[in-house]
Amino acid sequence: MKISYKDTHEFREKEMEDLFLSVNWSSGHFPDKLVIAMKNFETVYTAWDDNKLVGLISAMDDGIMTVYVHYLLIRPEYQGKGIGKELVNKIKQRYKDYLRIVVIAYNDEIEFYEHCEFKKADDASPMFITDLWT
Repeated sequence: MKISYKDTHEFREKEMEDLFLSVNWSSGHFPDKLVIAMKNFETVYTAWDDNKLVGLISAMDDGIMTVYVHYLLIRPEYQGKGIGKELVNKIKQRYKDYLRIVVIAYNDEIEFYEHCEFKKADDASPMFITDLWT
């Protein structure tokens, strides 16, 4: 297996659907919106096994100080092979002159992000509105 990495914003709906649903993310049910979202992100790096999209990281930034990692997902059968860490490293390199890179990690993801040199804030908690239109 030879993984290649790309800086791209162009995707087919089927690629988005397959990748996002492979990790059971509900946004995979809206591949048309994901295609548009990827075009709107400042930065998107992807991992490919030949022509198969196996991983993706996307980030938005304010242009000078703060970067927010929005998506990081790797197909389950490709997890544990260093792909996620390589994608994070690409973000870290791209934004090396910024003051901070922010990610909201779920509890089962904290160890991975700590391995990538992120530190958990003791004085902050993520907050969400997810059912805005229900």
